[in-house]
Amino acid sequence: MELQVLEARLHALAVFRTLLSDPVVEALLTCMTHNIAGSTWDALTAYGEFAARLYRGGGDLAQYIRRAVEEDDNVYIRAVGRGETPPAYLADSAEEELKTLQAVASLTPEDLTLPLLKEYQAYLPRFGVTETDLAALYRERLKNVGRCGWGVYANHHMFCLDGAGRIVPVGHPDPIRLEELVGYERERGLVLDNLRALLEGGRAANMLLTGDAGTGKSSTVKAAGNALKDEGLRIVEVRRDQLGRIPALLDELSTNPLKFILFIDDLSFRGDDDGCGALKAVLEGSVSARSGNVIICATSNRRHIVKEKFSDREGDDVHRNDAMQETVSLSDRFGLHITFQRPGKDDYLTIVHALARRQGVDGSELDGLAERFALLRGGRSPRLARQFVDSLTAEGR
Repeated sequence: MELQVLEARLHALAVFRTLLSDPVVEALLTCMTHNIAGSTWDALTAYGEFAARLYRGGGDLAQYIRRAVEEDDNVYIRAVGRGETPPAYLADSAEEELKTLQAVASLTPEDLTLPLLKEYQAYLPRFGVTETDLAALYRERLKNVGRCGWGVYANHHMFCLDGAGRIVPVGHPDPIRLEELVGYERERGLVLDNLRALLEGGRAANMLLTGDAGTGKSSTVKAAGNALKDEGLRIVEVRRDQLGRIPALLDELSTNPLKFILFIDDLSFRGDDDGCGALKAVLEGSVSARSGNVIICATSNRRHIVKEKFSDREGDDVHRNDAMQETVSLSDRFGLHITFQRPGKDDYLTIVHALARRQGVDGSELDGLAERFALLRGGRSPRLARQFVDSLTAEGR
């Protein structure tokens, strides 16, 4: 396809129009414009800018365009995600635009330096061009939209909320795997069974994971998210000060074909905390009934999430028992409550030996050292077991 024709077709994109604001595609269009009708100086500058942006995006034009197409949030894939059959004109437009984008993905450095920059080809920047079939890849994505997703959810699986309350990808998500966790098989099994029910469209419960610090509550959630991401599970972490955003998140995510965990880590409240009431309101009834693709999962080191002082029991509230019940009512609103108890000596040493084997640490004479390590740090836990084995690895044992 001639460069001038391809430029015109790009400007006419409708289904994939947001790609025109992509920094690499934007620079590519400028490069085309100057190479067709500009000066040599402008063409050289535009080509250099395009190559620089592409390098920052990986350096392979075909793969960059593929990722951009996969992550594009458009009316066509949203309709398919909702289970609708898009009108024929929309499907035809999408197919035609994919041909245009396929031509872009197939461009070589030589294509972009003709005719104006032909004499400079020898020293102009190069870039990779890997063969790809965008139409076939996109059809497959449409077929599996419930597992692949669209937009920002296509190539990311862990998210947080920015300062404005918008969902954004986590730059470097925790890579923890289920296979790395030792012990607590029953507790992890309950979490995984509930998440698989969510993925299969069943009645999944909101989850509360409580127990001592360092017992693997948060690691279990993150490892489960890593294990089930290819089945369509995504995690959105919500801080305590962002709890008021949850109702809007439920509305925003309810039409998405993917499944979501709204993850609240290390949750606790003071008795007069407004966030407690906000979360209670969200948990009242069944979140899954309102939005079958979203559950809330919270972790806490406290069985009673709302902190209660002895003075609260001695207060002047006429209905003191009702006030005390209010402090535990939030915990009771979670459909599934799983407790991660601090391990006893035998379980702790079992975890130590399992981690030592994985890291190639000599397992002899570990018991006494491991016990001393735990006692000096206030008690046994899987986290301390890992820290102990890591310290031995650092010492070269």
